[in-house]
Amino acid sequence: QVQLVESGGGLVQAGGSLRVSCAASGRTSSWPAMAWFRQAPGKEREFVAVISGSGGSTSYTASVKGRFTISRDNAKNTVYLQMNSLKPEDTAVYYCAARVSTIISTADHEYRYWGQGTQVTVSS
Repeated sequence: QVQLVESGGGLVQAGGSLRVSCAASGRTSSWPAMAWFRQAPGKEREFVAVISGSGGSTSYTASVKGRFTISRDNAKNTVYLQMNSLKPEDTAVYYCAARVSTIISTADHEYRYWGQGTQVTVSS
């Protein structure tokens, strides 16, 4: 079982930056691929970014490429999402998720473990 706890959300002005973190605990046989998803009010949850177990592979949704960076520190069991040049449309609850596999995936149904989410609000 893996537990995920997000932190670092908050309110920021458009154009600003924010970093959210996801601390993982529990037993895993290997470092799992981990991802960030987000859900805005009235919208479906969407994929944002993913990083492989080793950290060597990443993928981003088109709307955040060049602005967001996903990274991980396996020694600290933590994944980060650095968000720069934030826009009001980035406002959402951001969820951390972990797969059983080390290989990246953008499909939410392939993630077994989920955090409780952290709110990110970008004001215009």
